[in-house]
Amino acid sequence: MMKTHNLFVLPLLAIAGCSQQTAVEPAPQAQFFTKLAELCGSAFQGKLVSEDPVDAGTTWATAKMVIHVRDCSEDEIRIPLHVDENRSRTWVISRTDTGLRLKHDHRHEDGAEDAVSQYGGDTVAPGSAGRQEFPVDDYSKDLFLREGLDVSVDNVWAVEVMPGKKFAYELTRPNRMFRAEFDLSQPVDLPPPAWGWEDD
Repeated sequence: MMKTHNLFVLPLLAIAGCSQQTAVEPAPQAQFFTKLAELCGSAFQGKLVSEDPVDAGTTWATAKMVIHVRDCSEDEIRIPLHVDENRSRTWVISRTDTGLRLKHDHRHEDGAEDAVSQYGGDTVAPGSAGRQEFPVDDYSKDLFLREGLDVSVDNVWAVEVMPGKKFAYELTRPNRMFRAEFDLSQPVDLPPPAWGWEDD
């Protein structure tokens, strides 16, 4: 009787062992989204770190930048970018059926949407838990061509999250490199809303 019992137990143990060995970790996009969500409610200061000649002498080169990770849900995280007193930009990262999407929401002081807004792209590769890349999508290409921004049709954006260290936003295309980094080790106080539609 004991031998018969062992015949049943051993296969079950083997199956259990296999289940533990083949347990699948969450997709990199899911891990990335979780890391980003953990920053929700906090603000962080950053600066331009790339050295593209295009940015030399511009506001970007000397501006005080602050991101505020806010309006977080299970499927979307909104990250307003404050560049000195300009609050017109918000990065929106959302889940899709195939990965993640990055969009740029641009507004005027009265809250009206800018003519160049809602551009971005979807992930086309798994990426990593710390970095996701977003090649420009067809909607954005059409928008850029319509608005005379032909150079942007090859844009690839990237976002990086290293908890306790840094958050990075990056834009690349032929002959163009823009990268800003934000210090996640030292949250900063949230600045008061500058425009009426920006409701904290």
